[in-house]
Amino acid sequence: MKALPFSTGTTYVYKTRTHACAVTIPRRPGSRQQMSVSIQPRGGVPVADSGRFTRLAGPVTVYALTRCVYVRGAVGAGSVASGWILC
Repeated sequence: MKALPFSTGTTYVYKTRTHACAVTIPRRPGSRQQMSVSIQPRGGVPVADSGRFTRLAGPVTVYALTRCVYVRGAVGAGSVASGWILC
C-alpha cells in the first residue's frame, strides 16, 4: 500500500501481483463534496471515478502485471498526482 496525502484528503494505492487499485478518502468525510480518483497502467487507459460523494471516490482497479501505474486523486480544491509508481 502507498499513501499519497494532500491538503484535503489522501489517495491510497494498493497492488497485488496482477492488479493495482486506488481510492481517495477526504480529510473530513460526511458532507457531500466533489471527489475523484484515477489510475492508469503504463501503456494503458486510465480508469476513473468522480462525483459528489460523502466518504470516498473509488475504488478503481486496473490490470498492472509488471507495469508502473499513474494515480491522481482530488477532493474539492486539493489534489495529488503520483507520477509513475509501483514499478
